[in-house]
Amino acid sequence: MVLARSGLWQEVVNVPAVQTFLMPEGMSFEEGAALLVNYITAYMILFDFGNLRPNQSILIHMAAGGVGTAAIQLCKTVENVTIFGTASASKHDSLKESGVAHPIDYRTMDYAEEVRKISPKGVDIVLDPLGGSDTSKAFHLLKPMGKLITYGVANVLTGQKKNLMAMAKTWWNQFSINALQLLHHNKAVCGYYLGCMEEEVELIGGVVAKLISLYSQGKIKPKIDSVWPFDQVADAMRQMQEKKNIGKVILVPEAPKEEAKKEEN
Repeated sequence: MVLARSGLWQEVVNVPAVQTFLMPEGMSFEEGAALLVNYITAYMILFDFGNLRPNQSILIHMAAGGVGTAAIQLCKTVENVTIFGTASASKHDSLKESGVAHPIDYRTMDYAEEVRKISPKGVDIVLDPLGGSDTSKAFHLLKPMGKLITYGVANVLTGQKKNLMAMAKTWWNQFSINALQLLHHNKAVCGYYLGCMEEEVELIGGVVAKLISLYSQGKIKPKIDSVWPFDQVADAMRQMQEKKNIGKVILVPEAPKEEAKKEEN
């Protein structure tokens, strides 16, 4: 398994040996491709920053995506964690099966209101890959001693092409707070970006070892939405952009043999 910031959409890649990890017994190549970035991110924001403990509650945005599905599985390794998850309505049955107690359709509902109907005080942890005004909503959804972990700005991606208006709006609405305000709120705000930890070899290696152990115990298993050959990369990107995927979208150099035979026939 390989960690790299970029350059992996090709048949041959060159990376430092310290950014490679042996696949555990029984793992498929597709699972190996899906594990590292999503599960390292989910593990570190949940346990290193979030300090997730039994009987706590958490809001996971984009719960059907790669990091979202990883976070749900990792939450299930802790006793009695109540999971709220945002996703479009068509994905709710899958989310319930995976352990989300309260799926919320962010397209038709105000997720903050829905969370407060069930948990008036809010939640202990919010995982925020959205940015902009949603980060502010997340902060105000936290209970005292709650933790907000922001790890992305998905709100800047609104369509097939760059939308400068959306980027400007997200930047303008970006949440800002000073240390004195944090003091009075009794809350924590954390920022996470795996791409800036390339030199933290021991730290990342330790997390990967824990993840491999959890995989070997059957407690986590990467959820693969679909597998696409390189020559269908546009279709693969469209699958994500149209928010049809539940789990990870995987690219492979060539179409799987069974599919190739179907196309020939």
